[in-house]
Amino acid sequence: MSKKIITIGEAMGLFVADEVGLLEDVKKYTRSIAGAELNVSVGLARLDHDVYYATKVGNDPIGKSIRNFIEKEKIHSDFVYQSNEYLTGLQIKEKTTEGDPDVASFRKGSAATHLSLNTIQKVDFSTFNYVHLSGIFLALSPKTKAVSYYFAEEGRRNGACITFDPNLRPNLWGSKEDMIKNINDLAAKCDVVLPGISEGHILTGLDKPEDIADFYLKGNVKVVVIKLGEQGAFIKRKEMEGKYIKGFKVDKIVDTVGAGDGFAVGVISGLAEGLSLEESVVRGNAIGAIQLLSTSDNEGLPTRDRLDKFINLSQH
Repeated sequence: MSKKIITIGEAMGLFVADEVGLLEDVKKYTRSIAGAELNVSVGLARLDHDVYYATKVGNDPIGKSIRNFIEKEKIHSDFVYQSNEYLTGLQIKEKTTEGDPDVASFRKGSAATHLSLNTIQKVDFSTFNYVHLSGIFLALSPKTKAVSYYFAEEGRRNGACITFDPNLRPNLWGSKEDMIKNINDLAAKCDVVLPGISEGHILTGLDKPEDIADFYLKGNVKVVVIKLGEQGAFIKRKEMEGKYIKGFKVDKIVDTVGAGDGFAVGVISGLAEGLSLEESVVRGNAIGAIQLLSTSDNEGLPTRDRLDKFINLSQH
């Protein structure tokens, strides 16, 4: 039986600069769609998983295009709600030749920030095997914070595996201390935690992957996977030795945005298909590397055939 997966987040209109330069100087942009959890949903659906995505968009052209995109990608839109009162959030992204691109977000008070518990309680968590959350939706508003906790707690109560990507966005929080407290509090309610190494340092004050993993494994967390960029990843389960999983070499990085989401796709899809944690993280490393080759946040996410070819070519 197919494993059902649900994610929740904010989907936004994305305008990617067509030329290198400061965002305020760029005249032409290509329209796309952004959202960390939506990227994960797209990646899972392209690997033929049964995926539901929950969000709220405005009754505006961007919101309508997002709903159309979700349905075109064969993601279930049962929990994509529409607001007549609030607009869909937007992002504009720099075109860069190296490093992380500058991204400007216009999301304060957006439709997604008004997605409330009253609306989302229609979700029947007994039908889902996996629930994926990120620290972004947690940060958007008191309403989305309550919804994030509800998804973690109800998902776990109904036997789902809860995966969590901290996805730190300091500018969305009132303070660094507030961000650390809330992210770590939600992480403790999840089964699989997926921080980057620099995120792990910010959240725990620790430097070594082993120590960061142990920090989260003290509670209910069962598995910690720490992203190490081109070096791959470090994995650790409760009461077991940690292990490094080698990454994939990418000759020319086009855009770093979405690589962490691709990594999450690999880990979640692998676990849902019954692969070992090690095999799932190899897949995560591969999809993360593939994402570095595309300017869009999600257009580069591979089909199963492309993923298999990439892994086979990289290992020979």
